[in-house]
Amino acid sequence: MQFTGTVTVFDEKRGLGTISAEGVTHDFHCTQLADGTRSIRVGQRVEFRVVPGRRGDRGSVAESVGRASRVLSI
Repeated sequence: MQFTGTVTVFDEKRGLGTISAEGVTHDFHCTQLADGTRSIRVGQRVEFRVVPGRRGDRGSVAESVGRASRVLSI
């Protein structure tokens, strides 16, 4: 299932961030960005799906809304 949310936090030094969608937050790591970049700006709207991770469900960002395709696993 795919969701739309907003990047609410991103620590560029650690590569960790959070996406908020429908009142729920999902953590992600910069290696989960599909376009290979290691950075995303706070406030960026993204489409993502939730996938199983080592410590529970994570987000997988499929693409930024209104920009070139990006994928992020959360």
